[in-house]
Amino acid sequence: MPFAHLTGTVEAMTENAHHHQHHGGHENHDHAGLAEILNLDAQVLGSYLEDTTRWAAQLVGGTPATIVDAGAGSGAGTVALAKRFATANILAMDKSAQMLVHTLEAARVRGVEGRVSTVQADLDEPWPQIASSDLIWASSSLHEVSDPEQTMRQMFAGLNPGGLLIVVEMDALPLFLPVELDDCGAPQPGLESRLHAAVALQEWNSYPEWSAGLERAGFELVDKRSFPSVSSAAPGLTARYAQTFFARFRQALEKVVSADDLAALDRLLAATGTESLAHRTDLQVRGSRTAWAARKP
Repeated sequence: MPFAHLTGTVEAMTENAHHHQHHGGHENHDHAGLAEILNLDAQVLGSYLEDTTRWAAQLVGGTPATIVDAGAGSGAGTVALAKRFATANILAMDKSAQMLVHTLEAARVRGVEGRVSTVQADLDEPWPQIASSDLIWASSSLHEVSDPEQTMRQMFAGLNPGGLLIVVEMDALPLFLPVELDDCGAPQPGLESRLHAAVALQEWNSYPEWSAGLERAGFELVDKRSFPSVSSAAPGLTARYAQTFFARFRQALEKVVSADDLAALDRLLAATGTESLAHRTDLQVRGSRTAWAARKP
């Protein structure tokens, strides 16, 4: 897959990473760390879930009885769907059994566990033997499969007539540093921009424009939207997210970016100092997602 040499590092900072399996003695640790970053993303930039589920509710038509979250990760989307569609049963699908445990715990904490169930399934494999649904939610999962259009066709077959598929993709990694202060003592300004450029060269989250593929799979394209989000989370939570994120940058890009940029990253990650993320109150997290809505005739 693209960006394979950084699997478990920068990819694990984003929700798309939950579709990959980790092997070896650190598997439990990797899943715990991945669940943490996914949960932090939902807490800090979760407004996009409010916006996209509201949009889905406007488009789905009627009240869906059954919803599938295809690639549920740690359960942020599953819970958002359960809260938005208060009478629907949500089936969380993921190929990681440990992520499904996280999903069930998230549902319990939010008081929706009675309407959430799980199935362990790989989107690269045939669609599981489950009841057809009224809505399928695929957030940052479709670009991870080896044959996306085959998966789309399986999703099409798994929907009731008139059912809706929502595909969501992360446009880029989130930004944290104030634009006017994005130098962190580096000789050249624009540290965060350079880090993102280094990641982009690895095609970390490459995905096509899905519209034509959805139509070839039999869907009628209903709408396409961009959902920008800016965090209003408390400084402490924002700092924790930023520290976790930049620590993974530091690990992933050690042999990719310059020594000056690595030194700037070290100052950001230091426990003390004026540039330390732990003590900054000027961080503002910005991100965006693109979403497609497609209906089965």
